[in-house]
Amino acid sequence: MALNPFSSGTRLRDMIRAIRASKTAAEERAVVRRECAAIRTAISERGQEELRHRNMAKLMFIHMLGYPTHFGQMECLKLIAAVGYPEKRIGYLGLMLLLDERQEVLMLVTNSLKQDLNHSSPFIVGLALCALGNICSAEMARDLAPEVEKLLRSRDVNTKKKAALCSVRIVRKVPDLAENFMGLAASLLKEKHHGVLISAVQLCTELCKASKDALEYLRKNCIEGLVRILRDVSNSSYAPEYDVAGISDPFLHIRVLKLMRMLGQGDADCSEYMNDILAQVATKTESNKNAGNAILYECVETIMGIEATSGLRVLAINILGRFLSNRDNNIRYVALNILMRAITVDTQAVQRHRVTILECVKDADASIRKRALELVFLLVNDTNVKPLTKELVDYLDVADPDFKEDLTAKICSITEKFSQEKLWYLDQMFKVLSLAGNHVKDDVWHALIVVISNASELQGYAVRSLYTALRAYSEQGSLLRVAVWCIGEYGEMLVNNVGMLEAEPPITVTESDAVDAVELGFNRYSADVTTRSMCLVALLKLSSRFPSMSERIKLIVAQNKENMVLELQQRSIEFGSIIQRHQSIRSSLLERMPVLDEAAYLVKRASATQATTPAYKPASRVTPGDLKLPNGVAKPAAAPLVDLLDLSSDDAPVPSTSATTTPNDFLQDLLGIGGTNLPTAGVPSASTDILMDLLSIGSSPSQNGLLDSTSPGQAEKKPVSAVPQVVSPVPEPIDLLGSLSSSASSSAGTKSSTVVPQVVDLLDGLSASTSVSGLEDALPSITAFQSATLKIVFDLRKQLGKPQETTIHATFTNLTSTTYTDFIFQAAVPKFIQLRLDPASGNVVPASGKGSVTQGFNVTNSQHGQKPLAMRIRMSYKVNGEDRLEQGQVSNFPLGL
Repeated sequence: MALNPFSSGTRLRDMIRAIRASKTAAEERAVVRRECAAIRTAISERGQEELRHRNMAKLMFIHMLGYPTHFGQMECLKLIAAVGYPEKRIGYLGLMLLLDERQEVLMLVTNSLKQDLNHSSPFIVGLALCALGNICSAEMARDLAPEVEKLLRSRDVNTKKKAALCSVRIVRKVPDLAENFMGLAASLLKEKHHGVLISAVQLCTELCKASKDALEYLRKNCIEGLVRILRDVSNSSYAPEYDVAGISDPFLHIRVLKLMRMLGQGDADCSEYMNDILAQVATKTESNKNAGNAILYECVETIMGIEATSGLRVLAINILGRFLSNRDNNIRYVALNILMRAITVDTQAVQRHRVTILECVKDADASIRKRALELVFLLVNDTNVKPLTKELVDYLDVADPDFKEDLTAKICSITEKFSQEKLWYLDQMFKVLSLAGNHVKDDVWHALIVVISNASELQGYAVRSLYTALRAYSEQGSLLRVAVWCIGEYGEMLVNNVGMLEAEPPITVTESDAVDAVELGFNRYSADVTTRSMCLVALLKLSSRFPSMSERIKLIVAQNKENMVLELQQRSIEFGSIIQRHQSIRSSLLERMPVLDEAAYLVKRASATQATTPAYKPASRVTPGDLKLPNGVAKPAAAPLVDLLDLSSDDAPVPSTSATTTPNDFLQDLLGIGGTNLPTAGVPSASTDILMDLLSIGSSPSQNGLLDSTSPGQAEKKPVSAVPQVVSPVPEPIDLLGSLSSSASSSAGTKSSTVVPQVVDLLDGLSASTSVSGLEDALPSITAFQSATLKIVFDLRKQLGKPQETTIHATFTNLTSTTYTDFIFQAAVPKFIQLRLDPASGNVVPASGKGSVTQGFNVTNSQHGQKPLAMRIRMSYKVNGEDRLEQGQVSNFPLGL
C-alpha cells in the first residue's frame, strides 16, 4: 500500500517539498497543520518508535518555520533516553532547538545527561557536552559540574575542547564554581592542539570575569604559558590546518591577546613580562592582509590597556597611524576610535598623526568624518589652535551640507575655548558665519554679539567686516542677523571708518549703503520674524544715527503697518511714530546698547545647557555687582519667592529675617524685572533667550518692562526707578512712550494714578482731559512691619463704589544710622487677591529716619466679605555694599478689606 503523503511515515524531504510547493501562506499552514496532526497521532500510538526520530526531525523543521511544536518536547526526552547514537543525536538536537533553560521539562533530562557524560563512546559524550553547553541552567550546572571536571582530564582532544566550552557556560551560570576550574584551565594551556588552546583561553577569560581570586591565580600561573603560546604561534611554520591568508591561526592570536590584556591591566609585573612578545607581534605581523590587521588591532588594544612602556605605546599609535592610510573604511574607523582613547594616555604621539587625521575629516564616509572631527577637537591646544582652525574653516567651504552643522559647531567651540585674541576670534567667527551661517546655532551668534559689545576697540573693524561679508554672503541667516545688529549699533563707525586697524584696507560706505544693507536683509527674509524684527530695530536706530535718511527709513518701516504678523505690525506702527512724532526723545531713546556683561552671559549660557537643573533654581551664582544697569536703574535682588509665595497657612506669622540675597538671572537683571520664574505677565521665563529679550522680539510690551501687571496669587516685583509708570486696572491700549514725552510725563516723585479705561493713541501722549477717578473713605494707617532696622507703614484708602478694591500707600523708614541703597519691596498675596504695584519714589532710604521711600499699590479681593486680606512682604537692600533681606507677614489689616 502507498503511504498517505501526510501520514507520520512521510519522509522529511517529502514534507519539505510539499511545504515549498505551497503557493500561499494559507496552503502552507494547511500542510503544516495536517502534518502536525499526523505527528500527534503517531506520538499517541504505540509501535511507532522506529518513526520517532523522523517525526522529531520534521518537528524541528516546522519549529524553524515559526509554528508551535511544544507537544513534541517529551519526544526529545524519549529519544535522548534511547540507546542508539542516531536517536540520541536527533534527541539532543531537538532538545537544544525546542527547549531552553527556562523550561521546567529540562529538569527531567538531567539524569540522562549525567549518564551520557559517563558513556564510553566519545561521540555520545560529545553530544551531551554540546547540549549542556547550550541550554545548561544554574541547577543543572551545579549537578553536572563534577562530570565536566572529569572530562577536562580526558585524553581525547575533542572531548577536552567541548568540556572546556561547556565549563564556560557553567562558570557564567554559577560564578561560585569558578575556583573548581582554575587549576584545570591553567593545565589546558600546556596542550599543543589549537582547538583545545582556544577553548582553554576562552575558559580563562571567563574565569577572570567571574572571580577576582581566579584573576590573581591566573596572573601567577598563566602568564608564562600565554607568552609561550603567542611566541610559538607567531614563529610557527606554515600549517595548512591553521593558516588564514598566510597568517598562522589568527583566531588563537586574538584570543590570547585579549586574555593578556585582561591579566596585564593594572598589574605592572605582568605587563612588563608581556612587553617583549607584544613588540614582536606588533613588528612582525604583516598589515597587507585582513587577518594581519585584526591581530595588529588587538595587539594595539592590549598595549593601550596594560601598563606598557612609553616606547611600546608610541609603536602602537604608529600602527594606528598606518591604519588611517588604509583604504578599508572599517580599519580607519576602528583606528580613530582607539586614538580617541589613546589621546588621554600619550597626546604627543597622537599629535604626530595630526595631518592624517585632518585628511580623514574630508573623507567621503560620513561616520569617518564625524569620528575624525571629534578626534581633531580633542587634539586642539593653545599651540596648534590656529593652524587646525584654519584647516577646518578652509574645508567648511566645500563640506557636504549634512556635515556642515557638526563642523561649524566644533569650529565655534574651538574658537571660543582657545581664542587668546579677540581679533582672531572675530575673524574666525566671521568666516564661519560667511561660509555656513545657516548652520550656526543661536547661542553662538548671541555670544558673538556679546563679545563685540565688550570689544570697544574692535567695534569699527567688526561692523566693516560684517558689512563686507554681508555683500558677498547675504543668504547666510546668522551672518545677516549679526551684521544688522552691528550696523544698527555702530552705523556711524561704518560710514566714517572709525577705529581703523593698521592692516585694514579702508572702504567707502555711504549712509544710503548702510540702509540698503539692512533693507536687503529685511526683504530677503520675509518669512523670518526674528530677522525682520531685528532689521526694523536697526532701521529705527539708523534713523537717529543718520538723520538725513529718516524719511526713507520711515517709508521702509511703514511697509509693515498692515503686516499679518502682529509683532511686525506693532513695531512698524510704533517705530514710525517715534520717527515722525517723537524726534525730541529719539536720540536718547535710541542710544547704543550698554556693554553686556560677558562673564554673566557665559554663566547664563552654561546654566541653560544643564538639562538636569530645575527651571526655578539658578545653576550658577553670579556675584553681586557684576552687572551695571543704565539710566540709574537699581539692580534687583533675586531672592527666591518659594517661601514668600507659600500662603497655604495665612495665620502662621513669618518672623522677619536678614540674609544675603542671591543675585538674579542676568537677563532679568538687565531688563530690571522680577526674580520669580513663575509664568507671570511681565516676567519672561528663565529659558527666554537674552538677545530676543534685548531686541524685544516675540514679546508683548509688558515683557519689555514698560507695562507690568501680575496675575492673582503671584508675586510682583518692580525695580526702583525714577521714571513713573501708568498702571491700568484692566489691560487696554495706552501710550507706551507717553511717560517719556514732556506733555504726559510726571515728576520722579509722583505717584501713578489709575486711568479710566479708554482707547488712546498708542504713541501719542495722554490728553489733559483724561478723567481720573477719585479716592474716598480713608482708613486708619497700620504698621505693617517693624524690626530693629526697618519700619513700614501702610496708609489705606477704599475705591469709591468698589468695596473689593483697596489702594495702599507704603512708607519705608530706616531705623539705623546707615543708609540703605538698592532698596526693593516685594509682596505676595493668595490666589483670590490681585496685586498691582506702582514704582517706588526712590531706591535709597536715608539713615536715622531722616527721610523715607514711598510706594503705592492696589489690591483687589475677589472674595470680599468672605476672606480677609492677607499679604506677605519682602524687602531687599544693601548696607555698605552687603546684601540684606527682611520678610514678614501683614496680618493686622482692618476688617472688611
